[in-house]
Amino acid sequence: MSEQKKAVALISGGLDSMLAAKTVMEQGVQVEGINFFTGFCVEGHTHAIRGQNKGKPKRNNALWVAEQLGIKLHIVDVIEEYKNVLINPKHGYGTNMNPCLDCKIFMVNKAKQWISENGFDFIITGEVIGQRPMSQRRATMPIIAKQSGADDLLLRPLCAKNLPETLPEREGWINREKLHDITGRSRKPQFAMAAEMGFTDFAQPAGGCCFLTDASYSAKLVDLWKSHDGRKDYELDDIMLLKVGRHIRPKPHFKLIVAREEGEGRFLEGYKKEFISLRASSHTGPLTLIDGTVDAEDIYTAARIAARYGHGKDAEQVDIVVMQTDGMERVIQVKPFAADEIPQEWFI
Repeated sequence: MSEQKKAVALISGGLDSMLAAKTVMEQGVQVEGINFFTGFCVEGHTHAIRGQNKGKPKRNNALWVAEQLGIKLHIVDVIEEYKNVLINPKHGYGTNMNPCLDCKIFMVNKAKQWISENGFDFIITGEVIGQRPMSQRRATMPIIAKQSGADDLLLRPLCAKNLPETLPEREGWINREKLHDITGRSRKPQFAMAAEMGFTDFAQPAGGCCFLTDASYSAKLVDLWKSHDGRKDYELDDIMLLKVGRHIRPKPHFKLIVAREEGEGRFLEGYKKEFISLRASSHTGPLTLIDGTVDAEDIYTAARIAARYGHGKDAEQVDIVVMQTDGMERVIQVKPFAADEIPQEWFI
């Protein structure tokens, strides 16, 4: 008997990577999954933090996909290495702050390193020609393979028949005729394939799995860098906080993060020792953090904004507890801003 070949599949948590992995598994190849944690993934963060859509399962879709496939999933922390991809993308950004082409090259390169270290034979991705405007085009497919160093060890089962043969096909590890020829942005072929394979539950494609494709999040990231005098750097806490709350910048030297609901408020509680925090005591209201160096006038402005988003927004006076990072508290009385008193340009 010939030795069973082994492949690692990049598992994002979406339908395409699940179908790609299953296609190869059905040909007798041993498949394991790999998921690279950059810090910008949607799954497992705001879905778990926020209380909305309580009826939906709070799950990490990459782990869930691996469970559905019955395969092992390796989750690899690449937060520090990924900084250079985001800050200095060779191929530039997409519509927002998404360095999609550089990101794909980076992840396939990491997978290439992983298979070399772990005795695997080739790499699987769920890419489809024409599905994404930046990284999944016919012209970019060979760029990813070459610049990642994977070359023809990279197999894209969902669109393989539209691409040159790879090593797994030439060597007979994979039967090319059992691969697919999907192109374009329509999801109908994938939905049909999912039904044939018996998958009835999977992550929907709308919204993507990366915050960097989101216009609102990207604006907050750019604002963060501006507040650092244009220095493009970040820590994990920085990018986590960008995912939560209303972000309001009354002046260049400080901004507010205002919880929008209870789940966000509980999450922000964990940062009260790092930021000055505000909470109304005379009325129910959200927890608000002040990010920046502020004076008494700035705190008063911040308190008026915080009061605006509580149940005392129409009151003549709201008591706001101001807590310093050392735990010291004091109460100030403020009149909440009216809705039309907060300039639109303050909102990030």
